[in-house]
Order: sequence, then structure tokens, then C-alpha cells
Amino acid sequence: MFELMVEDSFSAAHQLRKYKGKCENLHGHTFKVQVFLKGENLDDAGMMMDFHEIKAKLKAILNEFDHGFLNDLFYFKEINPTSENLAKLIFGKLKEGLPQITKVTVWESPTAAASYC
Repeated sequence: MFELMVEDSFSAAHQLRKYKGKCENLHGHTFKVQVFLKGENLDDAGMMMDFHEIKAKLKAILNEFDHGFLNDLFYFKEINPTSENLAKLIFGKLKEGLPQITKVTVWESPTAAASYC
């Protein structure tokens, strides 16, 4: 079994509703996003999938968030724009074009991340 991983990042602001602490205030992060895919077969070039293709699909999604206020997005009108919910949203958007996807991890700092599988 082969596993691929690509990563990219975006900067955005958010604030967490129903949270008691500093994160209920408007603040921002440079989020790092990692996408993992698994597969058993390689093509004639010896690749499971071209990294460029995966990165392009991820970049198209992250461009929706970059330098924005996540709470303003339709998806986050009712639920909090947490790293957990970002990972789930990105996973769902990528699943359509990348059926081999197994996990998305969203890092909101160098020491804190959430994954959706």
C-alpha cells in the first residue's frame, strides 16, 4: 500500500462561539493543511497520483478561505470554524475528486492539529 501526503497553507481569521477563553475573540492563524491518500496501484510512470494534481485541488479549496473571516462562510454560519470542522469540510470537498483520500489534518499552530479521516 502506498501513501501520499501533500501540504499547503492559508491565513484566515475566526472567532469561536460558545467558547470561554481568548479564542472567542477575533484572531487569526496561518493554518497548515495536510492531505493523505492511499492506494495500491501505480501508473506506468511509477506514480500513484501526480502530486501536482493533488496540490491543485487542495489549493482551489484553500483559496476560498485565504485571508478571509471564516465565520462569514456559509458552512460556518451555524458551526464553529474550528480546526476539526475545517478538516472535515476540506475532506468532504476533496473526496469528490480524490476518492483515495484517507485523512486531512489542519494545523492551527506548530503544536496543535486536528484530523478528519
